[in-house]
Amino acid sequence: MEVKTSLLDNMIGVGDMVLIEPLSEDTFIENLRKRFEHNEIYTYIGSVVISMNPYKSLPIYTAEKVEEYRNRNFYELSPHIYALADEAYRSLRDQDKDQCILITGESGAGKTEASKFVMSYVAAVCGKGQEVNKVKEQLLQSNPVLEAFGNAKTVRNDNSSRFGKYMDIEFDFKGDPLGGVISNYLLEKSRVVKQPRGERNFHIFYQLLSGASDDTLKKLKLDRDFSKYNYLSLDSATVNGLDDAACFRTVRNAMQIVGFMEDEVQSVLELVAAVLKLGNLEFKPESRCNGFDESRIKDKNDLKEMCELLGIEQSVLERAFSFRTVEAKMEKVSTTLNVAQAYYARDALAKNLYSRLFSWLVNRINESIKAQTKSRKKVMGVLDIYGFEIFEDNSFEQFIINYCNEKLQQIFIELTLREEQEEYIREGIEWTNIEYFNNAIICDLIENNKNGILAMLDEECLRPGTVTDETFLDKLNTVCAEHQHFESRQSKNSKFLTDHSLPHNCFRIQHYAGKVLYRVEGFVDKNNDLLYRDLSQAMYKANHSLIKILFPEGNPAKVNLKRPLTAGFQFRASVGTLMKNLLTKNPNYIRCIKPNDKKAAHIFTDSLVCHQVRYLGLMENVRVRRAGYAFRQAYEPCLERYKMLCKQTWPHWKGPAREGVEVLLKNLQVPAEEFAYGRSKIFIRNPRTLFFLEEKRRQCLEDLATLIQKIYRGWKCRTHFLLLKKSQVVVAAWYRRFAQQKKYQNIRSSALVVQSYIRGWKARKLLRELKHKKRCEEAVTTISAYWHGTQVLNTMQKYFMGLKKTMPSMSPVDKSWPARPYGFLDGMHQELRRIFHLWRCKKYRSQFTEEKKATYEEKLAASELFKDKKALYPSSVGQPFKGDYVEITKNPKYQKLNSLVEDKVLLADVVSKINRANGKGAPRIFLLTKKSLVLADQKTGQVKASVPLLDLSSVSVSTQSDGFFALKLKEGSTSAAKGDFLLSSDRLIEIITKLHRIGAASAERNQINIDISDEFLVQFKQDKVCVKFIPGTPKNGNGVACKRKNNRLLEVSVPSP
Repeated sequence: MEVKTSLLDNMIGVGDMVLIEPLSEDTFIENLRKRFEHNEIYTYIGSVVISMNPYKSLPIYTAEKVEEYRNRNFYELSPHIYALADEAYRSLRDQDKDQCILITGESGAGKTEASKFVMSYVAAVCGKGQEVNKVKEQLLQSNPVLEAFGNAKTVRNDNSSRFGKYMDIEFDFKGDPLGGVISNYLLEKSRVVKQPRGERNFHIFYQLLSGASDDTLKKLKLDRDFSKYNYLSLDSATVNGLDDAACFRTVRNAMQIVGFMEDEVQSVLELVAAVLKLGNLEFKPESRCNGFDESRIKDKNDLKEMCELLGIEQSVLERAFSFRTVEAKMEKVSTTLNVAQAYYARDALAKNLYSRLFSWLVNRINESIKAQTKSRKKVMGVLDIYGFEIFEDNSFEQFIINYCNEKLQQIFIELTLREEQEEYIREGIEWTNIEYFNNAIICDLIENNKNGILAMLDEECLRPGTVTDETFLDKLNTVCAEHQHFESRQSKNSKFLTDHSLPHNCFRIQHYAGKVLYRVEGFVDKNNDLLYRDLSQAMYKANHSLIKILFPEGNPAKVNLKRPLTAGFQFRASVGTLMKNLLTKNPNYIRCIKPNDKKAAHIFTDSLVCHQVRYLGLMENVRVRRAGYAFRQAYEPCLERYKMLCKQTWPHWKGPAREGVEVLLKNLQVPAEEFAYGRSKIFIRNPRTLFFLEEKRRQCLEDLATLIQKIYRGWKCRTHFLLLKKSQVVVAAWYRRFAQQKKYQNIRSSALVVQSYIRGWKARKLLRELKHKKRCEEAVTTISAYWHGTQVLNTMQKYFMGLKKTMPSMSPVDKSWPARPYGFLDGMHQELRRIFHLWRCKKYRSQFTEEKKATYEEKLAASELFKDKKALYPSSVGQPFKGDYVEITKNPKYQKLNSLVEDKVLLADVVSKINRANGKGAPRIFLLTKKSLVLADQKTGQVKASVPLLDLSSVSVSTQSDGFFALKLKEGSTSAAKGDFLLSSDRLIEIITKLHRIGAASAERNQINIDISDEFLVQFKQDKVCVKFIPGTPKNGNGVACKRKNNRLLEVSVPSP
């Protein structure tokens, strides 16, 4: 990227209008056009920046550009808004001078964007840190909030600021931002109730309806359809390139960053919704008995919803739209409002509600961004305010705006002249007075406390009797008729009587920017800005958190019978305060110009630009700047730039820079009247002198370029020759090296051939010797192997014959085995022992019957279930599992019981059923089949319980030598009605083993779980009882004793082994 070292380098047109030659309005505008067509949108007038709105994005605001202009001299680079922002910031930081940046221009000229660029640049170059970054973010994010509530789409600008904004950014001694204070001026609140054709209401209304969630709109009682609200114009409801929904999300996020609480955001949105609802109220006349008409609300649905949003009683607000109470001293008079007055009251309430909400927002933002420290602060003010306005129909708003611009022009001329004079005095240059138009006479015409237009308007508004716009105009015609800048058709000045361009209901003021025709219609009403006291009091009665704050005059305890201050008086006071504030700061100016009315890129309308150049007073500014010396520059950069024009100063001047410049100008024979020497700067009177120096510099640079080219070509040719010479030497050296290498390689190759033949002969001789030696060793090895094999064979034969004679018995439990005769046979000896044992086990098993095999399988299953887990298990190992211990098929006593059991009985035994009440046992016949288990009375054989095995979930036993076991039933099964069974049997191992094997063999049911624990729960009807096994000797002998301790514990005492 090319970095320019001066605004004079590679200049398109003239970068500084002070240097334009010749100076005329045509050359001025042509220079702006030329630079605009090359995307050079910034031009200087001395230290003033002219900014043209390009209506497109340009790549000149990047982080690289910020670094390029950081800490650089104002005239060091091409014109840019960053240069002015950097100059202002460094003056504030390094010289401790409070700064103000005044941004002016008409709507659509880019004032708001210019202020954003200034703030973003300052934010980028100042310090870093968590707290500093938070302050910077809050300052920057205040813009989207104010734009949403204070900007609107107009025919000239899609994002037009409809209020004036002045922000004081406060810095500490290091130049880091501490906070800020925002002041707002003259919000265009009439836009709330009425918008010109092709324009929109304030952005927030459209953003809320487009971007809020359905739930939020439901809470606010709103609909997304713009056409349902009278205050929203439909012909421009949507704007190309503007996403209202995305903007609403941006505004919500910005409010959160600035510091708004969620309930505050909701309250603000409720007031916005209330304004929309207020616009939908319509009135109808209703005749009264006294002959007067009284206004009534047609459809009360919107009124009801608005009252619900604001927490106001519907009847109170309804009465305020129908009656007006006038208080005078101790009397109160109530009069009815006709339909026209009701509509006036509705619109007045809507305007006041929105404007007061906007003022509250500004104050709320100020609370968040204000500096927390009380130490002394440096201040940079940024003023973004309406430019001069001349429309076809100019009213009170344009009059107030143009008055403000007259004051700004006055302070601009005063501060510019003062800055020039101070610089001349500082540099020791003689100051000569400059003739210029002083617009103080126009300011006096408007703001004079006695005969000023604003004073007479206030006087007319406060006068008793009939007051109209016509009576106000008559007063102006009487008082201001002789003023040279005031014109009226009805004035005493005869020269305007036949001026048909001046209507009867208008007056004209000759402003510094030209004549403006004002229509007096609405002046009195807009200046009064009245809101009926009944409406104020109705608002104060609201339960809404914000309404009471916005309408303090509605408090019945603080009734003030004085008329409120007029809009003109308030604005004049605000402008006065602003001017005093600006006079205390060092000014920096940005003059914004829009190139066309179509809001399109690449279009430059000469007449429109000329009009703005005139009313911004830019030509006057250039003339003031050129009245003394048109160009000034410090000695060091001046000498650095032009030192090549003189032999004594080129290439290096060793003395002071001022003496070098003197030698330079004397050598160039520049007339003495064309320049003056200051203390630190050279002052050049005429731009022609500067252009003469620039032309001489250009010619000298061409000569220097030719000289550089000549030297470079000579250097290049000599370098090429030296390179060829060096290359020849290198080639010769490489060739000689190559020849020697080739010779060496031939000799080496021959030596290698001779060596290889000798090594081959020696290797073959050695190979013959090794082969003979190997054959000898193999013969010895073979003989030795045969001999050793014979010995081993004899030994193995003896081993096997001895083993045959000493073989142990065929019993699997016989663990004896003959001793090994030789140590080297240890592995084989053990393997033969293992194989023999497996073989005799197989032979033993082959003798089993199926019945005996099943018995052993049950024993194996019992081992897996209870070995090392149940103390009773070892005593059961030697006992065979018979199954039928009561001979149920043979015993005639149990013939009937046997017939009741459908399946084959797998186990029949006598068990003890433990009584749940006292822990004592009762004998029962226990029958087990593949599908169920049966408990029957031992004496009678009567079935006491039959439980399908599908209903059995688990079996619990202890780890000790007792025979207790609990059969747990599934919850909800038919068998579980009376609870689980707690039984005791000496054949516990066999019973549970058979139960477990039946469950494992069945595919219809899950395997029965066996829980082995010294403490488990048993369900007895509705109660769960804990069965606990404790070791020890029972009191009644050496047997197991069971005793009920309480309702929840059954204790079983088991003798210790």
